[in-house]
Amino acid sequence: MSITPEAASIASEKLCRTAPVIPVLVVEEVAHARPLATALVAGGLPVLEVTLRTPAALDVIREMALVAGGIVGAGTLLTPKDIEAALEAGATFGVSPGATDRLLDAAEEMGLPMLPGAATASEAMRLLERGYRVQKFFPAESAGGAKALKSLASPIPQILFCPTGGVTPGNATDYLALPNTACVGGSWVAPKDKVVAGDWAGIEALAREAAALV
Repeated sequence: MSITPEAASIASEKLCRTAPVIPVLVVEEVAHARPLATALVAGGLPVLEVTLRTPAALDVIREMALVAGGIVGAGTLLTPKDIEAALEAGATFGVSPGATDRLLDAAEEMGLPMLPGAATASEAMRLLERGYRVQKFFPAESAGGAKALKSLASPIPQILFCPTGGVTPGNATDYLALPNTACVGGSWVAPKDKVVAGDWAGIEALAREAAALV
């Protein structure tokens, strides 16, 4: 079943409005998938982005998709094969660091709502021209941070962003205060040491703090 860019943007905005932070997850062990997802959802962060950066990522998506209340997507989508694999694993949305016509064509044809990445005004305008009014601002801090994103709000107010890349508890509110920011993506809510240690209570506490950001 195919999807239009406009429909994908509606779906992406709904996801981004669900909570102020979308956890960006790099998970090495499948065994960590369910307890990690359970902790994040319990802490108030139900939208989960599992990056395809580890051999276990697709199996992690399959496991997390079984957690009640979770909305699981795949990040770091680079090729049509990535989109096909993400859908087969149970991902309900996709995120990419940038965007190519080939990637977006595949996502639209296969029916996966995409949050495509942009780092410049030209990239953002090109995506908007195609119909994507909800985008990922990446790499956020390297691309100029909240000041750069704020500068895009006046000339291109139609676009909503999810800034990701270098976002921390210390600067997340700078982004969230902007009129063109719907939410932020961050990895700090699931630090590697707590995941490896199985400190699910600690991760749930971090999620609760993130869910309270405004």
